[in-house]
Amino acid sequence: MFDKERIWKGIRKRLDAERVTLRSVLLEFKWKLSLVFFLILVESAIELLIPLFIGFAIDSAINGSYMGALQLGALGVLIILIGGGRRFFDSRIYAKIYRRLGNTMLLKIDGNRSSIKTARLGMINEIVEFLENSLPMLVSTIIGMVGVVIIIASLNLNVFYIGLAATFLVFLIYFLTSNRTTDLNSAYNNEFEKQVDVITTNDGTLLASHLKNMMKWNIKLSDLEVFNFSMSWLVLMAFLVLSIVFSVSTGNVAYGALFSLIIYVFQYIESVIALPMFYQNWLRLKEIKGRLEKL
Repeated sequence: MFDKERIWKGIRKRLDAERVTLRSVLLEFKWKLSLVFFLILVESAIELLIPLFIGFAIDSAINGSYMGALQLGALGVLIILIGGGRRFFDSRIYAKIYRRLGNTMLLKIDGNRSSIKTARLGMINEIVEFLENSLPMLVSTIIGMVGVVIIIASLNLNVFYIGLAATFLVFLIYFLTSNRTTDLNSAYNNEFEKQVDVITTNDGTLLASHLKNMMKWNIKLSDLEVFNFSMSWLVLMAFLVLSIVFSVSTGNVAYGALFSLIIYVFQYIESVIALPMFYQNWLRLKEIKGRLEKL
């Protein structure tokens, strides 16, 4: 005899799962995530002050005072307290998000399709890993980039304008290849979802074919990334060379000022080259999000 209560409970649970999206799960934790994001901002802002406080410490020591060094040390302790507290707090939040997403998203998959379920658990872990580890790095990179670009603008407006043009070209390169990136990630994930089923067949031919296909899509993604990175690096190296040329041609020939400007330009280049990597990661997570929410 059928247990009607259990059947209806299962149906209700399935319907509840179908209404759950990644956005709805994140909204359940919006206040805690807002606190985490605020702590990331504070931590990144304090890190941006480190070079300034190093300068204060040096000046203070030259004048026979160690107050600057103590202030620098206090700033370092503050970073540890805020950063450590954030990691202690956010690791527990993201663990709950992972459990919530894993439980609800897998209920959307009919039957005992263990291969797809296992693969999607891995994809959910990618999303949580991005939120926990890559997002703080992204925020820190953006804050550092904004701070450096303001300094460059104050030192030389021509270099600032060239930097904006170079940044636009770099992001244009990645934007033009975004559809290709999404298609390759989709093909890779399609093959990844077959993995458990292929392994359980214990068929050497099928396994070899599966691994070959996995590596084929992985190589194509890697080749595309090499192309994007190489073209971007050429643009940014041109920016670096033009920065030196424009600095000298406009009369900024003081060695200290020129050296500082080029150092800041190189720091800016490091930030610009890092941001598209986060964009590539976001494209992959966007494909995963659509896959997870597809019934």
